[in-house]
Amino acid sequence: MVHTAPAWPEPEPLDPLSAPVPRYGTASLADLLPTIAAGLGISGLTGAMELAPADRACVFLIDGLGWELLRAHPEEAPFLTSLLGTSFNGSGRPLTAGFPSTTATSLASVGTGLPPGAHGLPGYTCEDPATGALMNQLRWSPWTDPYVWQPYPTVFQLADTAGIHTCQVSAPNFQHTPLTKVALSGGTFHGRLSGEERMDLAAEQLAAGDRSLVYTYYSEVDGKGHRYGVNSDAWRGQLMYVDRLAQRLAEQLPPRSALYITADHGMIDIPFDPESRIDFDEDWELRAGVRLLGGEGRARHVYAHQGAAADVLAVWREVVGEQMWVASREEAIAAGWFGPRVDDRVRARIGDVVAAAHADMVIIATEREPRESEMVGMHGSMTPVEQLVPLLEVRT
Repeated sequence: MVHTAPAWPEPEPLDPLSAPVPRYGTASLADLLPTIAAGLGISGLTGAMELAPADRACVFLIDGLGWELLRAHPEEAPFLTSLLGTSFNGSGRPLTAGFPSTTATSLASVGTGLPPGAHGLPGYTCEDPATGALMNQLRWSPWTDPYVWQPYPTVFQLADTAGIHTCQVSAPNFQHTPLTKVALSGGTFHGRLSGEERMDLAAEQLAAGDRSLVYTYYSEVDGKGHRYGVNSDAWRGQLMYVDRLAQRLAEQLPPRSALYITADHGMIDIPFDPESRIDFDEDWELRAGVRLLGGEGRARHVYAHQGAAADVLAVWREVVGEQMWVASREEAIAAGWFGPRVDDRVRARIGDVVAAAHADMVIIATEREPRESEMVGMHGSMTPVEQLVPLLEVRT
């Protein structure tokens, strides 16, 4: 009898429709400030969430502090851990950040109350259709008019116009950045260097009005995670520090206040091996037909040469489709990755192909993105460790 080898089925690429789309309109970062502002009595805004109103509201955003990371480190963050049950109006559940789960996109969603398809910052980098250049939306390089790129008013501007005492308390170097202007401006910006100064001033500003809206921010949890990883002593030290900052702010809240502690994304450490870090600049298959590579390692915008989009999509699905959700632009939009609507001015900023990591891997680009390619901690995709963020609450 002749024995034949079994015919193993060809591996199937991940279905883009299987990606866990952020909960836009019910429980995403974009829904937070409109709900808070509606509770402050600002007309024209409706609350998509169930949050009890407060006369004074403060949002403390800790860059990089994902829900799963916080839950995994109770000893380093005893105060924040004690608030886990308060998350999302006492439900003990997290919010979703939005796609991609990256700082520029998330901060724009927080400040404008809009999903990425509307505010138009759909990634760390994306193509500017007017110039064909790859634009870094965190550093705003190369320069483009911020108010053309993102024309909608921020919730802070609407609050200030409505007579709410409105301000931002952050590092001084953020005051005049284009990202701040289009995402977080409105009212008064107060720059303070130390975290302790920011917490003290945020509490002081919260008490300065009968109705107040205050935003404050801390970045170094994310910074240490990128450089050393979320399993490092440096990252854990930052978590311990920000836990004390949050408690310091909570203990100074004036009467009739609500403090909301949230984040813009989580983070995952990626091993330094060829299977986990696929180098676009050394992979001729992934480069074929591609004129621009945007986004970041775990959330790529891929821009094809004219007429090559279908071939690029097919190759990327074949090469990385078991590890990433790989979609065409139209598929990603239809699946709601960028929100329930994508404005016409935003559509061409999205890659011809969009690839979001499911596995613990990244697509780096050592020549095009040398600094980013060396990072230990990464984020950007729709996995729970990146996507889920807390909404911890303290009330007086």
